[in-house]
Amino acid sequence: MPPTFRFLSARLRVASLDRAEAFYSGVLGLHPLRTASGELTLHPSPDAPALLTLREIPGLPPAPEDAPGLFHLALLVPTRADLARVLRRLAEQRHPIQGLSDHGVSEAIYLADPDGNGLELYADRPRAEWPQRAGQLVMFTRPLDVPLLLSSAPDDRPAGLPPGTTLGHVHLRVADLAAAERFATIDLGLTVTTRAYPGALFYAADGYHHHLATNTWGVRSPAPAALHAGLDSVQATVPGLTAARTVEGPANISFELAPA
Repeated sequence: MPPTFRFLSARLRVASLDRAEAFYSGVLGLHPLRTASGELTLHPSPDAPALLTLREIPGLPPAPEDAPGLFHLALLVPTRADLARVLRRLAEQRHPIQGLSDHGVSEAIYLADPDGNGLELYADRPRAEWPQRAGQLVMFTRPLDVPLLLSSAPDDRPAGLPPGTTLGHVHLRVADLAAAERFATIDLGLTVTTRAYPGALFYAADGYHHHLATNTWGVRSPAPAALHAGLDSVQATVPGLTAARTVEGPANISFELAPA
């Protein structure tokens, strides 16, 4: 069945559009477009809707790691071979990688943009291969088998994020996990898919492994003292809505919701 809940796009705050464009276009291969309002939109192909919109605030500091906010945005590529080509491109560009993980349901590359905004680039495994235990979905974090991943694209061609790349899920750092769960399950209508990670919860619709995740890892303050780089808002389609609405989610991030 086609998904009824899905993230469409996200808006980020950055200190320099020129610096961000050099990363998102030059390193990741997204297609940039400067808007009349002075923002930068980033598209997986020239004719596709914007995946990300960047707002420049000169002098903006990076996000503190001990405050609620964005943990990472996860960009989903269509195939495993696409992920292998993206990994080759990152190596070619000599861009730092923060992690390479096998989650059972997916394979992932972790990195950050120049403002410290976390990113996950990932490819899902076929649903029939997702690990199960006693009828429940299982996710884990193990080292990624990089040679095996690269073998899925034997042509050795580096490439950026391909057409068809989507915003697969959003992961937030929060101060109150119980409040985040109420928001995810009541306001968004998602279901908790796993409680296996201490200090974190994962939520989804449509049998997906997760559309949203929240964690309290390292959070020591309820809110940052000043505006910083990070996530402004995300746009999603939600089943059961009769009209578009905007709600405030965890970490003061707006969720702009539209009928599915």
